[in-house]
Amino acid sequence: MAVDELRLGLIGLGTVGTGVVQLLAQNADALARKRNCHLRLVHVASRSIHDKPHPDIGAARVSTDPWAVVHDPDVDVVVELIGGTEPARPLILEAIERGKAVVTANKALLALHAEEIFSAAEARGVHLGFEASVAGGIPIIRTLRESLAADRNRALFGIVNGTCNYILTMMREEDAEFEVALRSAQDMGLAEADPSFDIDGVDAAQKLTLLAMLAFGVRVPFEAVYTEGIRQLSQPDILFAREFGYEIKLLAIAKEENGAVEVRVHPTMVPQRSLLAGVGGAYNAIFVQGEALGSSLYFGSGAGSLPTATSVVSDIMEVTRTHGVASPRHLPGLGLAWKDLRSVPIRSIDDVVSEYYVRFQASDGPGVLGTIAGILGEQSISIASVIQRGQSDGDATVPLVLRTHAACERNLKTALQQLNQLSVVQGQPVCIRIEENLG
Repeated sequence: MAVDELRLGLIGLGTVGTGVVQLLAQNADALARKRNCHLRLVHVASRSIHDKPHPDIGAARVSTDPWAVVHDPDVDVVVELIGGTEPARPLILEAIERGKAVVTANKALLALHAEEIFSAAEARGVHLGFEASVAGGIPIIRTLRESLAADRNRALFGIVNGTCNYILTMMREEDAEFEVALRSAQDMGLAEADPSFDIDGVDAAQKLTLLAMLAFGVRVPFEAVYTEGIRQLSQPDILFAREFGYEIKLLAIAKEENGAVEVRVHPTMVPQRSLLAGVGGAYNAIFVQGEALGSSLYFGSGAGSLPTATSVVSDIMEVTRTHGVASPRHLPGLGLAWKDLRSVPIRSIDDVVSEYYVRFQASDGPGVLGTIAGILGEQSISIASVIQRGQSDGDATVPLVLRTHAACERNLKTALQQLNQLSVVQGQPVCIRIEENLG
C-alpha cells in the first residue's frame, strides 16, 4: 500500500457518520493537499444500512456487522460512531490490539473506561483520537492537550450540553416553563424521547471527566463527578436570577486548588457581564483559567452532523502525520500516559465553598425572615441580599429569595434540613450555586 493513502473503516452511519461521509467526499481534494495523503473510505458498517436511506459511500464495502470493519485487513483507521459502551468497548479494544488507529466520538465509553482504553492504546502504540467526544465542533480536546500544554490550568467552566442550554435559553427569552421548553427541544430533535441523560446532567458529567483529566493531568473517576440536573428549575428562578444580575446555566466545573480537584455539574448562576451568560441556544462554550494565559473562551456548535464531523475528520487527518512511519511517536490521548497522570483527592461536594441562591415558599407573617436568618446564622451562613414578594390572592405563602455570602455546602445542607422542619416553610427549597469569577 502506498504511504500517501489512509484507508478508513466507519462503524455507524447515523447523524455524525453521515456528516463524516459527506465531508470526506466534498472536501477530498483539499484534505489530500493538506496532508499529502488521500483519505479513502473502504468499509462501512451500519445495522440499518439496507433498511434506511444513506449517503453515497462510493466503492466502500458495506456490512451490517461492525466486527467486519475491525477485522478487515484493508482498514488502517477504525472510526467508531455508534456510541454507548457495548459493543463499542470490545470493538475499539480489538481494533487497538490489531494495531489500527482509532477515532471515536464516544464520551460515555472513554469516561467510564478511561484507564482500560487509554492504557491499551498507549501499550500498543496506536493513535486514539476523540476530539468529537466533547463539545462537537469546538477543538477543545486538542487545545487542552497541546495548545495550553505550557500553562498550568487552574479552573474550567463549560456549557457542554446543548439540550440543556437550549431549554434554559428558551425559559429566559420566551418565559417558557421547563416542560414547555423541554417539549420544544424534543420537537427540534435536540432532546430524546427520554431526555434524562441530558437534563439530569449525565452527558455533561461524562464530558467533564475527560476535560478535567486533560486540563489538570489527573485521574478522574466518572463516579466522583457530582451531578445535578435542571428539572427543578422554574420561571421564578430565571426571573429572580436576573433581578440579582445573573443568568442560569448548566455548568460543568473543574477546579484544582490546594492539592485537590473539584469536579461538579449543576445549574449555576453566572454574572450577566460574563461571556458565558451570553451563550444561548444549543451552542457550547468552555471557559479556561490558566496561570500564564489567564482567561480564554472557546465557543461554537456543540452538536450536529457537520460540526461534529469536522472534529472526527480532524482526528483522522492527525493519523496521517505518523502513518507509515517506522517507529511513530504518538502523543498520549490525555497529554500524558495513563501511568503518569496524578492521583489526587477529589473534593466532596460537601466541602465545596460557594455563594448560593436559595428560594423558599414561606408563610407571610412577622418573624419568618428572622427565624430563617437565625437558622442560617447558626451554620455560619450570612445573607448578602433578600427579595420578598407580597401575597397573591388566595395564597397564604410568598416566595422568599436569599443570596448568601460564601459558605460551606455541608453547612448549607444542614441549615436546609432544619428549615424544612419549620411549619412556615412549604415544599422543598430551591438552591443554586453562584460562580462569580468568570471574567
